[in-house]
Amino acid sequence: MPKTWNSKRERQYQRIKESQQKRGTSVKRAKEIAARTVNKQRRQSGQTPNRRTQGTGNPNLSLSGRTRDELYNRAKQLRISGRSKMSKSELMKAIRSAA
Repeated sequence: MPKTWNSKRERQYQRIKESQQKRGTSVKRAKEIAARTVNKQRRQSGQTPNRRTQGTGNPNLSLSGRTRDELYNRAKQLRISGRSKMSKSELMKAIRSAA
């Protein structure tokens, strides 16, 4: 059991693993399915943040030194419309003009 799982998630993992094994799935595959299912539910309930969708990057870095996702999050903070369809260079221009 990973340290971040609580007893509820461990019980859930065991139930899914046993269910998969009863269906004829190999032990290795049953463990994988159970772990993926539990982790997905943890992510969806907010217990595990998705690293990709967090943060706006190091404020000491130039905009070109940040990832597209970090620029997207900064554009979201600035309420720039149309940001989901923008490329990295378009996001940098929009952020510069909004700031």
